[in-house]
Amino acid sequence: MKIGIFTNNYLPNPYGVTGSIESFRKDLEASGHEVFIFAPNWKGYVDENPNVFRYPSLTLPIKFKFPLAIPYSRKMDKIISELDLDIIHSQHPVLLGSAAKKWAKKKEIPLIFTWHTLYDHYTNFVPFLPKKFVAWKAISKSVKYTNFCDQIIAPSESAKEIIKNWGVEKNIKALSTGVDEGIFLNAKGDGLRKEYGVKDDEVLLLLVSRITEEKNIGFLFKSVLEVVRENEKAKFLIAGGGYLLEGLREKVKQEKLEEKVFFSGEVKKEEVKNFYAAGDLFVYASKSETQGMIISEAMYMGLPVVAVEATGIKDAVKNNVSGFLVKENKNDFKNAIEKIVNNSDLRKRMGEEGRKIVKENYTAKVCAQKLLGIYKTSIENFKK
Repeated sequence: MKIGIFTNNYLPNPYGVTGSIESFRKDLEASGHEVFIFAPNWKGYVDENPNVFRYPSLTLPIKFKFPLAIPYSRKMDKIISELDLDIIHSQHPVLLGSAAKKWAKKKEIPLIFTWHTLYDHYTNFVPFLPKKFVAWKAISKSVKYTNFCDQIIAPSESAKEIIKNWGVEKNIKALSTGVDEGIFLNAKGDGLRKEYGVKDDEVLLLLVSRITEEKNIGFLFKSVLEVVRENEKAKFLIAGGGYLLEGLREKVKQEKLEEKVFFSGEVKKEEVKNFYAAGDLFVYASKSETQGMIISEAMYMGLPVVAVEATGIKDAVKNNVSGFLVKENKNDFKNAIEKIVNNSDLRKRMGEEGRKIVKENYTAKVCAQKLLGIYKTSIENFKK
């Protein structure tokens, strides 16, 4: 099978959509299929994969680097026209999503769309316009696009229910992105614990995330800071970059907690495994997820999780088994963390349960086979 993936978000951007595409691509190719990726040009970045093709793009002065694709290119039109694609998989409803729609129609092949994002949580990236208007516009445009597609994929059951309520009428299947087991081999956390001065008998709380507003960083930071301030055995490591980072650093200095709260900055994908290996407990408060990719990775690496109960996250974490899901309440969040910090047996048991859940349900190999089944059914139905 020859599969065309159109995405506005791809390497070297380290965020969720990129991880999803790469996870599926590797296992689809390992199964003997060809995957062609169409993405925006990223100035200065050279693709190692010969099946990645770049549309021209603009880099706008927004809060983090994110080139915007220009979905018109004679060069790209020639390349795509010569590819004998069997199916097109769009990752976004706009920009290269429109190119995906155009080419699926021209080639008379199925168009699959994965609804990755809860757009009402990302209005902070659009300046000057009212947030409610931006959210309504993004959702209504996405619903219109979605209802044109032949098959819709939601990254979790809870996300599926939300987009149905927004007006999506077509058939929707829930399919999460699987954990790429290969990138977590030979993880070593001792070096990081030594670097940040975390002793063997101390408990390292870990956050791996983009440090931006939609990740609910403010709530999480206040809650965790209380834990590390009151518990002499608890320390906190934040891995990731974002426009809120400097403010958090300043807060730590004001609180005189530099020896207990650490910032690594942006982390390369191949190095993330070492951060999981160094940690003892994963904390997360985002309410903007459609799935729990980062949570699944943490659980795969044996970390119990404390998270705000929200869309996507509640599909990944089994409450009271692999961690605790709590309401967005500072005391509840803090108390859940302290239960795990203060009980090494509970930490171990929840970590083992989480790893077992991911191994059985959320590895890349398992999820890629499910995606392949969706592709095959879509092609069969399209030909009827």
